[in-house]
Amino acid sequence: MTDRKTHLLGSRKFYARALAIALPIMLQQLIQSLVSLIDNFMVAGLGDVCMSGVNVAGQVLFVFIIFLNTICMSGGIYLTQYYGAADREGMQQAFRFKIIIGLLAFIPYLLVCIVFPRQVLSLMLIGNTDAPAILDQGVAYIRVMVFAGLQMTISMCIATSLRDMGQVRTPLVISVISTLTNTLFNWLLIYGNLGMPRLEVRGAAFATVIARSLELILYIIVCMRIRPAFIVRPSRLFDLDLPLFFTILRKGGMVLISEMAWVFSETITTALYNGRGGADVVSGMAASFAIANLFFVAFSGITSATGVILGSTLGAGNLEEARKQKNWLLTGSFIMGIFVFFFALGTTLLIPVVFGRLSDEALLLCRRMVYLIAALMPPWVYMMCQLAVSRAGGDTAMGAYADATITVFVMIPIVFLLAIYTEIGPVGLYFCVKIIDILKIGVFHLWLRRERWLRNLTIESQ
Repeated sequence: MTDRKTHLLGSRKFYARALAIALPIMLQQLIQSLVSLIDNFMVAGLGDVCMSGVNVAGQVLFVFIIFLNTICMSGGIYLTQYYGAADREGMQQAFRFKIIIGLLAFIPYLLVCIVFPRQVLSLMLIGNTDAPAILDQGVAYIRVMVFAGLQMTISMCIATSLRDMGQVRTPLVISVISTLTNTLFNWLLIYGNLGMPRLEVRGAAFATVIARSLELILYIIVCMRIRPAFIVRPSRLFDLDLPLFFTILRKGGMVLISEMAWVFSETITTALYNGRGGADVVSGMAASFAIANLFFVAFSGITSATGVILGSTLGAGNLEEARKQKNWLLTGSFIMGIFVFFFALGTTLLIPVVFGRLSDEALLLCRRMVYLIAALMPPWVYMMCQLAVSRAGGDTAMGAYADATITVFVMIPIVFLLAIYTEIGPVGLYFCVKIIDILKIGVFHLWLRRERWLRNLTIESQ
């Protein structure tokens, strides 16, 4: 019994180390989510249509951020292992990958925001009875948000690289400053307080641009002062180790397939939810995810802690220790998911306080969605840890094959059939789709037992 317990549970010292990495990241995400909640509170005061417009435009930003996060995750797989191997040049090559591919990803975001925003946003509102009014607000918002894209790209590359090295406090401090700035300018510009112009949804976008610009300035100052091992001079940005660059790109492509399949499914299902009514459905669903973001922070915490701990252990060549750590992290993630479930239930108390100006129909929809998402948190947190384990050792195929295949060939067809042939509301539709994630956990378990993730990538890349 003792051996079994030791096999599944790590020591207090191990979990203290994991929490030392996870908690600052979760706190950073929580602060950002709270500010986002305040943003939603301020925009919700303008009514269902304005909030729906910001939400629909935010879907484009959501896709862009996931794309950036995937790029940084791909480079981070190698940066973390090179950090464990104390290989400075390898860390710099991984950082170069993040910056170069991240800047390339900014181009399509720029085109969507400037050239054809209305056409893209209209795809999210097919069948919605208030689509024209919502589109007007969404286009006004997204045309300003384009000016935050470049700053977000560079800042995310630096912030994730610091986390890959286990340096989580600096991104936390900068995030606090940035989010407080965002909140202040939201208050000033949405409603025109203290003599500032009343810009409504455009004011929310301008506040984000100002905050993101300040964030980038702070990261540049930090890099100039502490000179982290991964940082490179701009003049040497293109001094690439091409074989390594394309190796990371190949691994990153597998991660991208998995993440984009998820984004694709989320975008399609969101569009189908939005078509089940008017502005009350769009605003109610948006409000529920604004609340859910308060406990979605568990995903980033468990993913980062798993990546840093396993990545550095694998990079140092301690494969047997990594095998043990994998089991300890999976058990810890499930326990964390249970705690998050109870926390999530408590967040429903915020709904009438934050979104009291929305319609009764929107509030009822929001409350039901939050209850459902809370119930799904334990399996979701466990599943995110499974994905993080595979990626820490460079096994990005699990996400690309197992995750994306189930998403594209099972989940998406089911949601289409339900949307076309049934009258199920948005909450029921969401439940029918997400319950399939239980199947993914079983598939991931069988995949991880093959131990394709148990690899030292620093040796293989040489």
